[in-house]
Amino acid sequence: MPVPGQAVYLTGPTAVGKSAVALTLAEVLSGEIISVDSMQVYRGLDLGTAKPTAADRARVPHHLLDVVGLDQSFTAADFVRRARAAVLEIHSRRRVPVFCGGTGLYFKAWLAGLGEAPAPDPALRAELEAAPLAELLRELQAGDPGTYARIDRANPRRVVRAVEVLRLSGRPFGAQRSAWSATAAAPAGRPEVVFGLRRTPEDLRARIDARVAAMFAAGLVEETRCLHERGLASNRTALQAIGYRQVTEHLRGERGLAETVALVRRKTWQFARRQMTWCRHQLPMHWLDVPPAEPPDITTRRILAAMNAG
Repeated sequence: MPVPGQAVYLTGPTAVGKSAVALTLAEVLSGEIISVDSMQVYRGLDLGTAKPTAADRARVPHHLLDVVGLDQSFTAADFVRRARAAVLEIHSRRRVPVFCGGTGLYFKAWLAGLGEAPAPDPALRAELEAAPLAELLRELQAGDPGTYARIDRANPRRVVRAVEVLRLSGRPFGAQRSAWSATAAAPAGRPEVVFGLRRTPEDLRARIDARVAAMFAAGLVEETRCLHERGLASNRTALQAIGYRQVTEHLRGERGLAETVALVRRKTWQFARRQMTWCRHQLPMHWLDVPPAEPPDITTRRILAAMNAG
């Protein structure tokens, strides 16, 4: 069991069942959940991010949901700052912080410290965002082939940042991402372990397909339409969220609804695979294989047993 001053960390790919387990885990431990999700921080991005419902939040207090508007940016440094405040608040109530989410970079920033990459340059960022993506990819391939091989080349935001870092520092983006400074926010003590949930590919893909279908049935198209009226198009980070990006293209008439649903399913599956790869290589993971029919309370018991054994 966690001792005073410590926390529990839970991650895994999208749709693996993290949120349901975190709710049960928080109830057992007298805990409160800190969302580790780079898109759930935005107000209004609800259906497409599978944001915890009002009932979930009434069941267990949640932190770092709906903390910024679509006219604001949010970085790993912002996450660390806000998470540190949330942890202090939770500990003041003698409760346990349960970090839960799928943004691996936020977990690493909290546990290992922030990277030393240069801060964004607004003028250069605007120039790069106006450049053709193919041109940026050629520059990245020439100057930082390692990052070029790993990066999601269909994600303009990530490509722009990688090229921006390369131009500002003259050093490969990957080298700076690995040079973590001693600014970790996690408390000192025993090495922190991140519990990761994983399922068979067949099970996870079925869950992803079901989640995407439910999102569209609940009104993802209309939510996206309303978000554009509130400025979604001006926030390039939020607009890259899987689901919103594809529905935006649908609303522009680029593809039909059925094709859009199929594309969101495929993009979500690809994203889940990247999450698994990232966690395996970047975080101190303790993996738990979750059978298809296992309820959250059983998974929670297995996590608690692993914690007690450690």
